Amino acid sequence: MSTEPMCLACGMQYAAAREDCPICEDERQYVPQAGQQWTNLAELRESGTYTPRIEEQGPGITGVGSNPGFAIGQRALLVRARSGNFLWDCAAYLDDALVRRVCDLGGITGIAISHPHYYTTMVEWARAFDVPVYLHEADQQWIGRPDPAVKLWSGATLDVADDLRLINLGVHFAGGTVLHWPDGEEGRGALLSGDIVQVIPDRTHVGFMYSYPNLIPERPQVVRRAAELLAGYRFEAIYGAWWDAIVRTGGFEVVQRSAKRYLAHVTDEA
Repeated sequence: MSTEPMCLACGMQYAAAREDCPICEDERQYVPQAGQQWTNLAELRESGTYTPRIEEQGPGITGVGSNPGFAIGQRALLVRARSGNFLWDCAAYLDDALVRRVCDLGGITGIAISHPHYYTTMVEWARAFDVPVYLHEADQQWIGRPDPAVKLWSGATLDVADDLRLINLGVHFAGGTVLHWPDGEEGRGALLSGDIVQVIPDRTHVGFMYSYPNLIPERPQVVRRAAELLAGYRFEAIYGAWWDAIVRTGGFEVVQRSAKRYLAHVTDEA
């Protein structure tokens, strides 16, 4: 069983023991008041605390995670695309039972992750399913456990299949990425956004932040570029990072309206 150290606060797995967690020390995350603490997958599995959680989130999209959630608590999304199952983002907890549940759904052909907060145990997932993990090269410095399965990509877009496209928006992190699935929502399109485009309680809008826990707004020029990039795509739904954090209808209009509102608040743009 895996004994590589994992940050108890953010879930990042590192190749070797260390005293600090760069992810938590960055201003987009935080070191808990109790201080830096460590665990590993073997300890988490042996604790008996966590069990697999698999739930439908939308047409052809299945949530994959644990109950309770570990560390930040995000769930991954299994996209049942025409080209094959593809895993978006990464849940920090993984055990044999969760691997079997995903295999029962048809396994996965690859993994892509929106930003470093969700890199966590990506190498464990890649090895369990013998698939590549696609990360934007702008966030290479945050990789805690290098591995040949990690495939860095560059530029604004990458087609990981003929029906799945990664789009680098640069929100939250320089490599902040979303996944566009044009066949999603029965052909109306789906955007899987992690918290690069944050699904908020008011489902008529989305949010854009540089640091969510520390309430640092994203730079206007970054949000403006993100909206311009997404203007070239159509999508009905937006799937965020959390269970049931979903904009079900009008996703394209929600993003454009939200970017306009954001820029009006942080600049002189109306």
